[in-house]
Amino acid sequence: MSQILGIRPLLTATHRYDKSLSTRHRGQGQIIEAPVLAWLVETRNGRILYDVGCDYRKLADPALRDRYYNPEEFPFGPPDMREDQRLGAHLARLGLTPRDIDVVFLGHLHFDHAGGLCEVEGCELHVHADELAAARAQADGAYFPDEFPEHYAWRVQTGEYDLAPGVRAVATPGHTAGHMSLVVELPDSGPVILCGDAADLRENLEAEVAPGLCWQEREDLALASIRKLKGLAKEAGAELWPNHDIGFYRERLADRGRVS
Repeated sequence: MSQILGIRPLLTATHRYDKSLSTRHRGQGQIIEAPVLAWLVETRNGRILYDVGCDYRKLADPALRDRYYNPEEFPFGPPDMREDQRLGAHLARLGLTPRDIDVVFLGHLHFDHAGGLCEVEGCELHVHADELAAARAQADGAYFPDEFPEHYAWRVQTGEYDLAPGVRAVATPGHTAGHMSLVVELPDSGPVILCGDAADLRENLEAEVAPGLCWQEREDLALASIRKLKGLAKEAGAELWPNHDIGFYRERLADRGRVS
């Protein structure tokens, strides 16, 4: 019997920005709407949360919004996030609280993936060592240092590993120094790969286009990770789920509840 019960996509916000931020060297001047997702992976051994979305306080408070989303650094504006899209609200609708989350697995520490850590403070947090080091060194402007303080319950990782039976973390650096994706063996649908920001859009996978933002301009590293994901998918017969593709989200995930 499979140990995986299913995956629930949690829409934590949406963000409008220039497509070239998702597709390197193409899409300039085209504004796209991107879902900001967290993923609740439910297993018979516990619950894993992959990414946690944005910090709602930085979006709801005008002073914090102006401070963290300065137009010079965020020319396309901050994400749009409602209070009912906070992690706590999502969990409450499922009859859960943050104490019901066993592991928070962070693909990387950019603001739209790690900002919601304040909603699940006290949970065990998994992140790659290279990612945490790059984030604390402010490798790029999408890291907000107050979102990953030292006193959190960090479980710093250095390789690929199984979080639970049927849930495997795989290294996909390039977009950031220590980016990680997640392979989940669903009982009915078969294996899926949550790409994270290794592939924002289907286009990144189909055309093998690197994300617009690459750690230290390592486009080669990002492309190698895309090809690695495609190879893993072919080998395992897995579906690749891009992270910020509004069309994919609406067609495959929206309003479905748990995907098993």
